[in-house]
Amino acid sequence: MARITFQKETVKQLQQELQKAYVAGDTRLVRRITVLVNIAQGSGLAVVLATWGITRQTAYNWLEAFVKDRWESLPYQKPSGRPARLTQSQKQELYEMVKAGPEAAGYETGCWTTGLIQDWIYKRFGVLYSRFYVAELLHNLGLSDQKAHFVSDHLDEGQRQQWMQTVWPRILAWAKQNGVPIFCGDEVSFAQWGSLAHTWAPKGEQPLIKTSGIRKGYKLFGVIEFFRGHFFYQGLQERFNSDTYRAFLEELLKKVPGKIILIQDGAKYHTCQATLEFFEQHEQRLMVYQLPAYSPDYNPIEYLWKKAKGKATHNRYFEVFAKLIHSVETALATLATETEEITRLMGVYTKQVLAF
Repeated sequence: MARITFQKETVKQLQQELQKAYVAGDTRLVRRITVLVNIAQGSGLAVVLATWGITRQTAYNWLEAFVKDRWESLPYQKPSGRPARLTQSQKQELYEMVKAGPEAAGYETGCWTTGLIQDWIYKRFGVLYSRFYVAELLHNLGLSDQKAHFVSDHLDEGQRQQWMQTVWPRILAWAKQNGVPIFCGDEVSFAQWGSLAHTWAPKGEQPLIKTSGIRKGYKLFGVIEFFRGHFFYQGLQERFNSDTYRAFLEELLKKVPGKIILIQDGAKYHTCQATLEFFEQHEQRLMVYQLPAYSPDYNPIEYLWKKAKGKATHNRYFEVFAKLIHSVETALATLATETEEITRLMGVYTKQVLAF
């Protein structure tokens, strides 16, 4: 076969035509254009022939037709009839592969797209659906297009299961039997530069929210009580450290009589020597339990902070720090009165309540 050099613009347009063929689900055209692209990119002819199962003469004919008639040699042909059907076992395999993620299928990405799934179905089963049909197929299999979220690579799922199945039920049973309140604690910082959220606006006109750009935040310690939804908090402009944390807990002990169960995460100032000594000094009243590492979803107060930011800082402009403090304090004061709403934030823990 004579050596032919393709211009970059030609290769680019071939790749665009290849995408159209994939969208249309035209298997014949996908194979033909891919062969041309492979040849244009310098792939060895023997490899191309073996990969696509064609003869040398077929490849030559396709190349000759393209050189002679260019884009007219690649007519768009809408596939006739209904698309080929996957068997139930193939659909189940597809479901499991989507669930496992594209990296498990050999792709160097963490997110599936319909085009990528289209490619996998074709490579695995030899069936080429249009991307629109792929989306419909995935929906029928109980799959949906969702935004991913980060999870720490240090997360210990075994430890999380032990907490939910063993530690938490034990805490809950003892607290109910002895009438001891359970407080879930955490801290948060509300930024003066505000926070962004969705809002309605005219089409094509993205909402613009002014910001001071000042990197300063109003910090808070807080706890919410599991059974009654009581909310206690304390604002500060200092740093989060063992001193400020212990000061907050001392105020909590003054406000709440009797024993207290405190559930906290593994922040350094929660577990440093000075804080541990504080716990020992108050062990007659304060029982402390650590959440599993990297498990913010197990701390219901995280959801309260999210609601507070929605009320206090979303799409808001704070030209001075005092205005931020006022907005946050107003939002928190309102939330503190909504005890029923706070108890609904307990989410993952409510199932165990019914067992006691």
